[in-house]
Amino acid sequence: MSKDEVKILAIETSCDETAAAVVVDGYKVRSNVISSQIALHTVYGGVVPEIASRKHIEKVNQVIEQALAEAEVTLDEIDAIGVTYGPGLVGALLVGVAEAKAISYAKNIPLVGVHHIEGHICANYIENPELKPPFLCLVVSGGHTHLVRVEAYGRYEILGRTRDDAAGEAFDKVARAIGLGYPGGPKIEAAAREGNPHAVEFPRAKIEGEPYDFSFSGLKSAVLNYLNMSKMKGMDVVQADIAASFQKAVTDVLIGNSIRAMEAFGSKRFAIAGGVASNGALREGIREACEQRGIAFYHPSPVFCTDNAAMIGVAAYYAYRNGERAGLDLNAVPNLRLGER
Repeated sequence: MSKDEVKILAIETSCDETAAAVVVDGYKVRSNVISSQIALHTVYGGVVPEIASRKHIEKVNQVIEQALAEAEVTLDEIDAIGVTYGPGLVGALLVGVAEAKAISYAKNIPLVGVHHIEGHICANYIENPELKPPFLCLVVSGGHTHLVRVEAYGRYEILGRTRDDAAGEAFDKVARAIGLGYPGGPKIEAAAREGNPHAVEFPRAKIEGEPYDFSFSGLKSAVLNYLNMSKMKGMDVVQADIAASFQKAVTDVLIGNSIRAMEAFGSKRFAIAGGVASNGALREGIREACEQRGIAFYHPSPVFCTDNAAMIGVAAYYAYRNGERAGLDLNAVPNLRLGER
């Protein structure tokens, strides 16, 4: 690697993936190591924060060492360390933040705090270096559903957000209710392929006066009520039909709000990000909407949709280039809002 290249070591521990990556110049991923905890949490039907934190402590040094080895660099060659400091599970975040601060202090390497959702948005730059702001982005993950206008690198306007459950959270809860287990997103998507998306017409919530906001708690309740009613009446419930009908209701709302934003802002570029952005039905629906309107559509590969450190390295690169530095007093901020510093 050239001495002129900017090399970022990135650390991500916001939820249940312990991840480290080396990213060069904002889009070249030299390594992207992820230690997943899905098997640990599946038995509980969701992420247990205390277990997640302890596993991060066990794995964080291992993933960093592996990321450096795969990238064929040492800490002495790293220009900055980027770390997720919010939002997320506070105990999980603290592990990554403490690790990054320790390395920064010991090796005198600049430290950059990264917003987790900003990381998801920046994942689009990895495989699409031609993508530049301004553009619109739909961020859909387990804990967040945002419709965002990316005005510049590091500058965002939130057009809409969920009022209650995030889309990914709704997927997990409904998957549990119909017996699919955790994680809900991929399991519902797989089941939905065998089902009828029009078997049950679940509600699509609209927020009066807020055309870009989302609400999924009513939809989740409608699914639970349908299941309870079916049980009381002795009706058979076809798991695949419920999965397909629920998924259709979620994607209709996500796509509908996105289309309204596309038309209102006249954007020529639209991106999706976050774990739920790997959902095939959502991806194809957005792609079709963009093609009909002559809008360029961008999305990360599935490995960069779910939590990973490469996306944190990309976000850290732009923050570092803008002169942003964190002190050794950097702390975890579990409810950090997009755009806050």
